[in-house]
Amino acid sequence: TQPSALSIRPGQSLTITCRVSYSVSSYGTGWIRQPAGKGLEWVSYVSTGGSLYYKDSLKSKFTASRETSSNTITLTGQNLQTEDTAVYYCARQPQLFMLTRYYFFKTISCLTLYISSIIF
Repeated sequence: TQPSALSIRPGQSLTITCRVSYSVSSYGTGWIRQPAGKGLEWVSYVSTGGSLYYKDSLKSKFTASRETSSNTITLTGQNLQTEDTAVYYCARQPQLFMLTRYYFFKTISCLTLYISSIIF
């Protein structure tokens, strides 16, 4: 079971996992994040066919993948920095969907990620 919050140091990598109750081949699933006091930011999206999409400014930092046999999607972040501190949401597309309209996603789970040189 994944914890609801994690703390890592700047420069570290981390993989977060989202196991869903539906077929990932039937619904696209994405990752969205929200830094404290800021708006939602789309990170990545895995389509029903398995195509991967990323926000341009984040595609060198994050890698998404899916496993159809376990209906799991993952997001790996590399060289994470303090500005990547946020609540990360795993979210499913609705039946009507526009890639940039991430706020129409149905949230499945979330993880608060803290990135700091001081780990409590």
